[in-house]
Amino acid sequence: MSSVDNVMVYGAYGHTGRFMVAELEKRGYIPLPSGRDANKLAAFPAARPASVDDPASLDRAMDGAAAVINCAGPFAATAAPVIDAAVRAGIPYVDVAAELEANIDTFKADAPTLVVPAMAFFGGLGDLMATAAMGDWTSADSVHVAYALSSWHPTAGTRAAGAVSRERRNGRRIRYANGQLEYRDDAPPAEEWTFPAPLGTQPVIGEFSMADIITIPTHLDAPEVRTYMTAKAAKDVLTQEVGDERTAESFLVDVIVRSGAAERRIVARGQDIYAVSAPLAVEAVHRVLNGQTTATGVVSAGEAFDAADFLRALSPYMEIEWAPGGSNPEPAD
Repeated sequence: MSSVDNVMVYGAYGHTGRFMVAELEKRGYIPLPSGRDANKLAAFPAARPASVDDPASLDRAMDGAAAVINCAGPFAATAAPVIDAAVRAGIPYVDVAAELEANIDTFKADAPTLVVPAMAFFGGLGDLMATAAMGDWTSADSVHVAYALSSWHPTAGTRAAGAVSRERRNGRRIRYANGQLEYRDDAPPAEEWTFPAPLGTQPVIGEFSMADIITIPTHLDAPEVRTYMTAKAAKDVLTQEVGDERTAESFLVDVIVRSGAAERRIVARGQDIYAVSAPLAVEAVHRVLNGQTTATGVVSAGEAFDAADFLRALSPYMEIEWAPGGSNPEPAD
């Protein structure tokens, strides 16, 4: 029988994985550290080495786990084998994948247990915000997710995952428009976005596609989902090398849902896009294990959970601003 306190973390020794282990311990769960590199796992007590090329080792690593969080990229290589093992174990699966192609593959999977991909800063947070902003609307004309980062110093793992994604789509970029994913060979548009004060109007890369263009359309009826990135942060990604130490960037996520002349807006502010992925994923696991979702199969965060309530639970980690005219963030009496 699985203990409801045990949560396997695959890729526990990675940058995000270490945040995940710490957050689980903070919340009273018992992390079961796992991953492919036994030497790196040696720093953790009760480590459970497992390889995605060895299903039996994954089965052993999940023995006694109530859920699994996959932090090991590239997810093109790890997601499917770890999901398969979670299905064999009969436990829910959550990952922090920002790889668009890996997310697409996961949403095509047939899983009898709950699978929540992209439960992280990119993909999960924007989906929760868009779902909460949508509120009682059954459809919208468009969803816009704009990111302002003070800087962006991706980890080596993030860069490797991004390289796999670009290779899989032959260097093309991808966007969600006209109700479908479209692959394009042209450059993304240079635009401007007016963020809330004090940032104001900033140059951005339009159609700087992140996992939100995969997660949001799986359950929200909007023919256009666009993501934007401040030009400075986008330039950082292209020009800076990975260092031994990362600077925790500040972030602002500005989500606007539009229907005709009506507009609803939610803003999130915080620090360190890798660190905040841990409370996002752990809160998801906590809600699943405590019966706060009835979802099964492969679903996004906004479909699996009460989005507004989930965002309120993140208040110790980030500031959420509910703009006038948005959905009511307060629980019903």
